[in-house]
Order: sequence, then structure tokens, then C-alpha cells
Amino acid sequence: MLGWRRVLVAVGLATLIGLLFSTFWKSSVTGLFGRVIGVGLLAMLAFGLIEQWPRRLPRWLPRWPLQVFTVAITAPVSVAAIYWASTPAGAPPFWQSEDRFFGFGMMTIAGLLLAPWVALGALVRQREAFAREQSLAFDLERSELERQAIDARMRLLQAQVQPHFLFNTLANVRALVNIGSPRASVVLDSLIDYLRAAVPRLDEPACTLADEVQLVRAYLELMQMRLPDRLRFALDIDEAALPLRCPPLTLMTLVENAVRHGIDPAEEGGCIEVRVRLREGRCCIGVCDSGVGLHDTGRGAGVGLANLRQRLQLAFGPHVQLRIGAREPRGVCAEVEFAVPAT
Repeated sequence: MLGWRRVLVAVGLATLIGLLFSTFWKSSVTGLFGRVIGVGLLAMLAFGLIEQWPRRLPRWLPRWPLQVFTVAITAPVSVAAIYWASTPAGAPPFWQSEDRFFGFGMMTIAGLLLAPWVALGALVRQREAFAREQSLAFDLERSELERQAIDARMRLLQAQVQPHFLFNTLANVRALVNIGSPRASVVLDSLIDYLRAAVPRLDEPACTLADEVQLVRAYLELMQMRLPDRLRFALDIDEAALPLRCPPLTLMTLVENAVRHGIDPAEEGGCIEVRVRLREGRCCIGVCDSGVGLHDTGRGAGVGLANLRQRLQLAFGPHVQLRIGAREPRGVCAEVEFAVPAT
């Protein structure tokens, strides 16, 4: 009700009116400015009072007409009160003095003409400010809901990422146990070590490439125990890329896809090469295998890669690239490329 902006506006408008009246005012100019400023402040107080009281109004009565009407009534009443209070003791009432009554009439007319319009202008500005605040609040709420939706979608997609190799590895351990092979315990220990590192990361919205490389190395070592004569691998990692963040199981999905669809179906096995490079502000991840290739397995349209594509787009936007291509003389190369965030 007594905000500094309102006080400045009321005093400023009253000062302008006082300057206008001073061109033809016959009595004290100081008294003129005191009166018009007093009327302006009283009208401002009336506007603020009706803004807060009564707390509740009938549904059929909006608050803004009541504020405008109150300000319009306040102007002549406050002018009359100021003139009455400023009349010296023993002097005739202001309506009996021609000059003072003329001043009273001019100030009353000015108040009746200007005060309601000023009140309407203030109400319009209030509505605009409220609308802007509501729009900003809605934008913030929409952004938060969109972020939560993206997080929920990311978690749903991550929940769909299942370590398919787990069932194959367990079946392999069971076969080794059935024949009494001492390798069963080694394979099982490697599987436990891998799961201990991998499972806690599944619920995280992002991890680093260093985490991914650690998981991939453990996975490939485990797979090499399962396929000792058929699987070879090599890691070529740019150390500068290790701190970069990415969706969990980004690299792991490509490597697992290469093992399941490339190396496993090939009778003679093959080699998997994993490389991570930084190049001109972009991170390039490549997983190449010398397995059976695209045509024999129909790779490139699987659930795992489709899932990975969606998770990458949620994390990096539409400019991330996931490419699957044939490799000569045989095999497949899968590549992911995304912009390195500015630091």
C-alpha cells in the first residue's frame, strides 16, 4: 500500500499538476504544491486500502470498479478537507472567498478527471505484471515438468537396458559346473566383479567415459573367459576424453552388440576394437568388430541400438550421431559422435 514506486508516482503526478496550476495560481505556490501532493497521497492510500480490504467481496462485485470509484470520491473529499483544515482561525470559509473557491474547484475538477484514469492505469499495469509473473511461473513449471519427463523417460529407457550376456554367462557357468571345470569359479568371480561395478550405475542419469571404459574392459575380459579362443579385443582411449559425461551403458551397448551379433555367430570368432577420440570439439566413440557383418544378422535395427539412440538424443539433443556401417573385409563399425560441452 505504501510501496516506494507508488509514492514516487503519486508525488510525481501531483508535482506536474502543481506546475500546471502555478501558471495562473494567485496565492502561495508552496501551499499549492502541498495541497496537490497531499491529495495525490490520500488518493494513493485509498487505492491501496480498497486493494486489501475487505478481504472478500461478493462474487458479483469485482474489486477494480470499487477501487476506481473510491479514488474518484477521495479526490474531491480530500480537497475539501485540506481547504477546510488550511483555513485560518476566524477567517471566512473557503467557499466564501472567490479566489480560494476557484482554487478548490480547479483542484476538485482535476482530481475527478485524472484520479480515476490514474487508478485504471495502475490496475492495468498490475494486471500486466501479474500476467507476466504467471507466464514466467508457468514457463518455469513447464520447464521443470519437461525436465522431469525427460528424466523419467531416461530412467525408463535405462531400465530397459538389460545385460543380455548375463543369461548366456550364467548358462556357461552352469555348463562348466556340470563338467567339473575349474574355470567355472573364475568365470563366476569375474561376473560378480562386473555386476558389482555395473549395477549401481544403472540408476544414474549420467556417468563418465572413464566409468564406461572400466565396465567395457571388465565385460570384455569376462567374455574372453567365455570365448578364450574366439575373442580378442583392443582399447584405444584418449585420456582427455575420460572425464566427459554420457548416458550409462553408452559404450557398453555398442560393445555388447558387437559380441552378441558379431563375434558369437562367427565360427572363427574375431576381434573387437574400441576407440575414443576428441576431434575438433567433438567426441568420437567407435566400436569395430571383425564378426559376421550386417547382412548375416540384420544388425542396426535392434532394440538395444534404438534404445541407445533415444537416450543419446535425450542427453545431447538432435545433433548427436549414431552410425552403423559395414567394415571391410568383414565386420561392423558402430560410431557415436557428440559435441563436447564448453567448460
